[in-house]
Amino acid sequence: MPRLAVIAESAAHETRVAATPETVKKFIAQGLEVVVEAGAGKRASFSDADYEGAGARLAPDAASALAGADILLKVRAVTSQEASHLAQGAYVAALLNPFGERETLEVLAGRGVCAFSMEFVPRITRAQAMDVLSSQANLAGYRAVIEAAEVYGRAFPMMMTAAGAIAPAKVFVMGAGVAGLQAIATARRLGAVVTATDVRPAAKEQVESLGAKFVAVEDEEFRAAETAAGYAKPMSAEYQAKQALLVSEHIKKQDIVITTALIPGRPAPRLVSEAQVLSMRQGSVLVDLAVEQGGNVEGVNPGEVTRLGGATIIGLYNLPGRVAADASALYARNLHAFAGLLFNKDGALSPDLEDEILKAALVARDGAVCHPSLLTA
Repeated sequence: MPRLAVIAESAAHETRVAATPETVKKFIAQGLEVVVEAGAGKRASFSDADYEGAGARLAPDAASALAGADILLKVRAVTSQEASHLAQGAYVAALLNPFGERETLEVLAGRGVCAFSMEFVPRITRAQAMDVLSSQANLAGYRAVIEAAEVYGRAFPMMMTAAGAIAPAKVFVMGAGVAGLQAIATARRLGAVVTATDVRPAAKEQVESLGAKFVAVEDEEFRAAETAAGYAKPMSAEYQAKQALLVSEHIKKQDIVITTALIPGRPAPRLVSEAQVLSMRQGSVLVDLAVEQGGNVEGVNPGEVTRLGGATIIGLYNLPGRVAADASALYARNLHAFAGLLFNKDGALSPDLEDEILKAALVARDGAVCHPSLLTA
C-alpha cells in the first residue's frame, strides 16, 4: 500500500497545509495509507482529531511522518533536514520555488527523489483542477482588498446620511490576471469606484465586465500588443513613456492601489515609483502582491507595513495564508488532482513521466535537476 505523508510547514509565515481531512479521506478511499504530522493543520484550523477522523495516522514529528513515505505533499519547498528523511525514489509535489530555491532542488535530486514543482503545472484544460497558482491568486486578490480596507481610514462605499454624503473609495488595480480580477470584484462588492490597467488588450473586456474602468493609452501599438498565444509583446519606449505619464496622473487621484504583476523566474517589474507614492494623498494605501519577488512598489519592505509620505505600503507575505482554511482546501484539492497522475490505470504507483502535465512540472529525477528552464537559467 503506497504511503503518503503530509508534514507541518516550517516557514514562519506559512499557515497553509498540503492536505485537508477532505482530501485525506479521498486518498484513503483510493487505497493509500496517509500519515500526517501532529499539528500540521493547526494554523489552517484543522485539528489532529479531524485528520484521525478522516482515517489518517498521526506521527509525532516530521521524521516519523516521512519514514517510508512514497509520496510527500507540501506547500512550501522541502528543507534539507526534511529531505534527509526521504527515501530514494519517493515523489514530492509542492510549491518548490524552483528559481528562488535552487539549492533545495539540488538536495532533492541528490536524494534520488522525483520532484514536481506545482508552479510549472501547465495552464491547459486538462490541468485546470491542478492549477495552484490560480486558486491561490484568487484568494490573494481578495485578501489584498481586505488588508487595504483594514488600513484605510475611511469607508469603501458611498453613503448618504442626514449629516451629508461620504464619497466612495477610489481603487486602482495594476495587473488584471487572476489576482487582479478578484481584487477588482472584491473592491466593487465593497462599493468602491474601481479602475484597472494591464499590458494585454484582451484584459480590457474582462475588467469592464466586472464594472471597473480600464486605464491605458489605447493607440494602435496597444491594440497590437498581444501575441496569438495571449502573451504581451514588448512595448516601445515611446509607448511606455505615454503610459507612465497616464498612470502617474491617475495614481495621484487614487485612495488605494493594488499591484499584482509577477514574471516567473524574474524579479517583479517595478510598477509604482517612489515619486508616484509620494504624489498620493494623505491616508492612501498601496498593497503589493509581488513582494516575495522584489515587489512592484518602490519602497515596499517585505513582510512589513510601512509609511512613505502620506501613504501606507502593505508588503505582507503570503496573503492566501491569511485565509488559511480556504487556501488550504483549494490547494489540497489541486494536489489531490495532481497526485492522481502518479498512479497508472491499475492503481499502481507508476507515473508516466512523459504525460504532458507531469513532464511540465518535473524538476528533479534520476539524481539531477531536469527542467529545461532551470538548466538554461
